[in-house]
Order: sequence, then C-alpha cells, then structure tokens
Amino acid sequence: MDSAIFKAYDIRGIYPDQINEEDAWKIGYSSARFLRSMLHGYERGQANSQSICVGRDMRTHGKSITKALIEGMNSAGANVIDIGMIDTPQIYFAINYFGTCGGVQVTASHNPAKYNGFKISGLKAKPVSADTGLKDIEHIATALLHTKGKCSGSIEKYNLTNEYKNHVLKFLRPNVKKLKIAIDASNGMAGKMVPALFGDLPIEIIPLNFEHNCSFKHEPNPLVEENLAEVKAAVKKEKCDFGVCFDGDADRLMMVDEKGDSIGCDLLTALMAPYFLKIQPGSAIVYDLRSSLVVSEEILKNGGTPRRERVGHSFMKKALRDSHAVFGGELSGHFYYRDNYYADSGMITFVHMLNIASTASGTISELVEPLRRYANSGEMNFEVDDKKTMMEGLARKYHDGQIDYLDGVTVLYKDWWFNCRPSNTEPFLRLNIEANSENLLKEKISEIGKLLGKSI
Repeated sequence: MDSAIFKAYDIRGIYPDQINEEDAWKIGYSSARFLRSMLHGYERGQANSQSICVGRDMRTHGKSITKALIEGMNSAGANVIDIGMIDTPQIYFAINYFGTCGGVQVTASHNPAKYNGFKISGLKAKPVSADTGLKDIEHIATALLHTKGKCSGSIEKYNLTNEYKNHVLKFLRPNVKKLKIAIDASNGMAGKMVPALFGDLPIEIIPLNFEHNCSFKHEPNPLVEENLAEVKAAVKKEKCDFGVCFDGDADRLMMVDEKGDSIGCDLLTALMAPYFLKIQPGSAIVYDLRSSLVVSEEILKNGGTPRRERVGHSFMKKALRDSHAVFGGELSGHFYYRDNYYADSGMITFVHMLNIASTASGTISELVEPLRRYANSGEMNFEVDDKKTMMEGLARKYHDGQIDYLDGVTVLYKDWWFNCRPSNTEPFLRLNIEANSENLLKEKISEIGKLLGKSI
C-alpha cells in the first residue's frame, strides 16, 4: 500500500496504481476497527453504534472499490448500511440519522476521473483527519498482510433520499421566488441530487453537466476560475438571477452573480453573516484566516462574534462545535452549519442562497458590491525547500506589524495584511495578501514575491 495516499484530511490516489480493491479492503477493515474502538460504554449500547454508513460518488471504479471496502468492514465484524451513490454531505446526515459509529464516503472530490479515495467520519460525523485517527487507520492498514477474513458483519442497503430531502428542505423559507438559476453539476453528484432535492420547487434550473458519463467536461473544481466559464455564460445568456457550480462530490460550491461575475467564498460568508445573525442574534460565526477583513467587519456590524480559524475542515468543524457557532465559511467553498451536525453541505448552502435571493430587494451583484471594499490577491503558491526558515524570515522582516501564528504566519498593518502558510503535503508556501487599494496590493505582491521566489 502506498502511504502517499494518506493525506491530511482524507485518503486519495490514482486508480488502480495507488488505490485499488486490495487497498480498499484493508482501509475498510482498518477504518472499522478504528471507528468501533472509539465508542464508549453508553455509545456501545445504542442500536446502530456498531454499524458504519457507506456511500460513494459517480466514478466508474467506485462500485468495485466500495464492494471491497464493505467486505473489509464486514471482516472486522462491523455491520454496514450501504446508502448507495450520494453526495458527501449525505454521509454526515446518515451517520446522525442512523446513529452509527461513523461513515465512509468513497470519493476523490474535485480530483480528475482517474482518482478515487475515502472521506472518513466518526461518531456524529466528526471528521477523521491525520490528527484525529487517520494515522491510526494507516498504521493498521499498512500492517495487514492479506485481504482475507470471515465476513461476520451484515450489509443493509438503504435509500435515504426522502429523509435527506426533508432534512435539506427544512432550511427553506416559505414563498421562495420564481428564480432562474444556472447550475453546473461538473458531471458530479449534484447532477443526481439537485433534481432529487429541488425538482418540486417553483424555481427554473438551467442544468449544465448533469450527466454521469465516466468523465468530466471540465475539472470538477469550482475554485479554478476557468471551470466557471460555462455557468457564467449560461447566466448571461439565460438572464439568470445567479449561477452555482458544484464540485465533484457536491460538498462545495462557487457562486456567480446575475452579471456572470464570480463571488469569492469569503464574500459569500460576509453576505450570509447578517442573514444568520437575524436567526441567531449574537452568535459566533467561524471563518478561515485567509478570508477578507470584510468578514469580521460584517459579523461585528451585525452583532455577532467573529471566530477566526485555521484552514481545513477538521479545524473549522471543531471551532464550530467549541463556540456553538451558527455558521462557518471557508475560502475553499465549504460552508458549515450548526443545525447540520456542524458539518458542511453544498445543498444546504444553495437553500440559504435561495432564501437570501428571495427576500432581497436588489440583485445579487447589488448585495455583494458593498463587500468588495478591499483588493485581494487570491491564494498564490510558491515552491520553497525550507518552509519553516522562510516563514521565520518573513516574521523578522515584518516584525513591526501585528503578528500571529495561528496557521503559518499572519502579519496585519493598518492598510494591508498577509498570511503565509505551509502546504501539508507539498513543498509549497501559500500566500494571501489583502490591501486597501489595488496599487498597494500590487506593491506588496511584488515585494513578498521577490522574497519567496517564483509563484507556481
């Protein structure tokens, strides 16, 4: 087994060279051993606590990978509730709906079609990352010498669509407008889930790439600007109220306004802040530290408590639980909800945007325009051999600013700020800069860029 497939937050690799059915069996066996070992006395006595939920996305090798995964789980003595081809957020719902000790989604998320992988969650859908159990699972899996064992566990197949639909639509407010929306499913799971969940609503959907045809028309990663080209063109051609592009497993989305302009996910967090603070006055709202200053400003302006957090879904979800925050937003397009088991959901985010658009007096671009008050670089990557030394050098050079080390190094001045943090898996430093003007932004990109070297 290639240890490189074990990442910071999930397991991913190229099929069949890095991940195949033998690997899936071992990961199934080891994840079942780990998830069941984490149960405490009271939890062990609950009806489905010894069971594990399993789902998969639309990738062609997903069926055989899932079959092997389940066989491994059964050989470890675990019962499996197989809920079929679903979006990743449905596995979080299923874990809580059935009360299982955890769940595994077979998916490679936004990666190309040749990839596959596993997202593992524990009790109550808490994420299992490198810091919370993934290394233990890796240790068990890599120590296994064979993929044979008596399948003492059971398999129950369950279609959870109706229950999941009820859960998602409980967030929809009455009297939604007859909106026209372009949706790019990226040939991923949104192509199945959008019609199933929203087909009965009085909205007009312009569908793009809803087919599951064993490939992706464009990379299923909405954070890459060129992947938004189709939805932008459709919004303008069809005169839509807004457009949405989902990633492969539909846990993330990007949004474009009625003019076809993309909206940064930090600006979406800022847009949604007053909406959620009306629902839960004074609540905390969590955001990742790459986000624009406008996010904290909007939270404070509307009586909320800003909670700045490290990048990564395991950190975001923990921060949400710890602060009992009503909502959280990450620059990557993950949006988290207290009333969704502190988990992220692309579909629930879409519902909240329907609510906001239905009650707004103006267009989406008019709502967002006041939030575009800073110039932002977006995330830039630099290949650096000694990441630690380079970040220490940045801290020394910019020692006269307000410095913190929550995730990498962040330095704040009165008219600009930057964050430079290390990649978990690659020899990269990731840089974000924001300034009060475009000219100052260009100056600082050039200044710091010369220190870090050539961007990638």
